[in-house]
Amino acid sequence: MNTYILDLLVIGILLFTVTLGSGWITRSPFSFAFIYLIAGIGLSPYGFNLIQIRPGAGFLEKVTEIVVLISLFSCGLKMNRPLNFHAWGSTVRLIGLLMPISIFAVAALGHWVLKLSWGEATLLGAILAPTDPVLASESQLNHPDDQDGLRFGLTSEGGLNDALAFPFIYFGLHWLEDDNWQDWFVQWVAIDLIWAIAAGIGMGILIARGSVWVDRHVQKRLPVSEAMEDFVALSIILITYAATELVNGYGFLAVFVAGIATQHFYRNREKRLAQLEFIEQFEKLAELGMILLLGSMLRVEPMLRFAAPTLMVGGLLLLVIRPIGAWISTIGAGYEPDKRWLFGWFGIRGVGSLYYLFYAMGGGLQGDVAEMIAWITLGTVVLSILIHGTSATPVMKWYERRIERKRDRLKQALTQE
Repeated sequence: MNTYILDLLVIGILLFTVTLGSGWITRSPFSFAFIYLIAGIGLSPYGFNLIQIRPGAGFLEKVTEIVVLISLFSCGLKMNRPLNFHAWGSTVRLIGLLMPISIFAVAALGHWVLKLSWGEATLLGAILAPTDPVLASESQLNHPDDQDGLRFGLTSEGGLNDALAFPFIYFGLHWLEDDNWQDWFVQWVAIDLIWAIAAGIGMGILIARGSVWVDRHVQKRLPVSEAMEDFVALSIILITYAATELVNGYGFLAVFVAGIATQHFYRNREKRLAQLEFIEQFEKLAELGMILLLGSMLRVEPMLRFAAPTLMVGGLLLLVIRPIGAWISTIGAGYEPDKRWLFGWFGIRGVGSLYYLFYAMGGGLQGDVAEMIAWITLGTVVLSILIHGTSATPVMKWYERRIERKRDRLKQALTQE
C-alpha cells in the first residue's frame, strides 16, 4: 500500500480531530504540541511506521527557518505597547539579563561537566537559549488587545531571543574554528553584534514602512482582491528576511521588527487583526508539521545513550537555571513573586532551538560532539513539550484566577471608600 497516501490520510484525520476537539483541548492539561508529538511518535518506526523519512540537517534547517519566520512576524503583530523602556522593561530584563545567564550557565555545564571545548559549549548554550513563540501559545498573547504583563513579556522575549541568539551562535562557531579568540573578537563585535543587529532593526522598519506605503497608494487607485489581500503579510516576511540577509543583517530580528512596524504604520485595527489571523493559520499548520516530524525522528538507542547529559542539561536549564535566572533578572522590577516565578517557569524550548542546531551543524559543528549536542537539543525540546505542555494551561488558569481575585478585592476596596 502507498505509504504517502496513508500519511496524508492520517494527517488529515489528525488535523480534523484536533480542529473539532480544540475546545476540549484548550480546557485540558495537554497542549496541541504535546498531542502532535505523541502522534509523531505513533507514526514513526516505533508505531505505525508511516513517516519513514530521515531528512538531513540542510533540509531541516530550511523547514525550521520558515516556521520561525512566520512565528516571529506573528509575535510582532501582537505587540501592543508603546516603544519605550518602561513599557518593554520586562523584555529588556529577559533578553539583556536572563538570556546571557542561560547561555553562560549551559556553556559552563557543557565545558566543565561534559568536557566540551569552549566553542562547542558556547554553541550548546546558544542553541538552547531561545524560548519558543510557536509552542507557547497557551501562555502568550493570543490577541493584540491583551494587556497582561506576563504574556507580553513572554511573547516579546520569544520574538527577540529567537533572533538575538544569533550573535552567540557565531561566537561559538568562531571559537570552534580558532581557539585564539583575539584573532576574531573585534570582527565579531563589529559585524556579528553591532552591524547585524542594527541592520536587522533598520531593514525591518524600512521595508515595513515601504510596503505599507505602497499597499495604501495602490489600493487607493484599485482595491486588490479580498482573497489575495492578506498575502501582503506573507510577502513582507519574505522580502524583509531576504533583503536583510543580503546586507548581512539578522533576518529573524528584521521580521520581528517588521511585524511591530507593520501594525504601527497601518494604524488600522481591522487590517492588523486580519493579517494576524491569516499568519496564525500558517503558524498552526507549521507547528503541526514540525512537531509531527520531530516525533517521527526520535530514536530510542541514541536517546538512551545521551540520556544522562540530556537530563542534566535539559533538566537544569528548565527547572533550575531558567527559574533562578528569571528571579535574578527581575530584581527591582516591582513584580509580585508569582509573576517572577512564572517568567521563570515558561522557558519553553522548541523550533527556534532546532533551527539553531541545524544551522550550527551546517556551519562547522560535526562529528561525535555534533551528535551529542543534537540529541541533547532534541531531548530538551521533548522535555519542554512534556513538562510545559501539560502545565501551561492549568498554570495560566491559576494565574488568571489570581488576577481576577485581585481585581475583585480592588473593586471592593474602592466601593467601601
